[in-house]
Amino acid sequence: MNAVCLIVAGVVRATLPTDHFTLAWQHSVEKTRWEESYRIDGDRLRLTSARIQGLGAGMEPPPDAVLRSGWWTWKPPPHAIAVLPLTQSTYTPDWTLCWNHRCRTLGALVPSAAEGSVVDLAACRASTCYDTSRPNSGAACEPGAKDTTTR
Repeated sequence: MNAVCLIVAGVVRATLPTDHFTLAWQHSVEKTRWEESYRIDGDRLRLTSARIQGLGAGMEPPPDAVLRSGWWTWKPPPHAIAVLPLTQSTYTPDWTLCWNHRCRTLGALVPSAAEGSVVDLAACRASTCYDTSRPNSGAACEPGAKDTTTR
């Protein structure tokens, strides 16, 4: 099964059992929401759509963006990446990841990631660290838990 691995310092700390997800955050200057949707494409993450809730510094949508219900929405050019690095910061609200009709902050998924840590998102195989039988469980691997994720 496809999954998204959350990796800190080369160690898988959590897995999200899904083949697509949305990453959301608040722009640090304009204080408006930005969302990007990704899907797993083999061993890479492919950006499939993007949208922002306003215009401002560093937030200019491309010319083909369409305004829908207060969101500028567009399909970025095809581009797949091996790793999507996210830096934890106390200066901005936390990143939010949404998958399979649920959303969690990055800090809730990887509570061991300290201020300034980089959490890498990468395509992988589903891991035993995520308990899908408990809908409200966190996704973080417990320290010392056996991780059977393969990349």
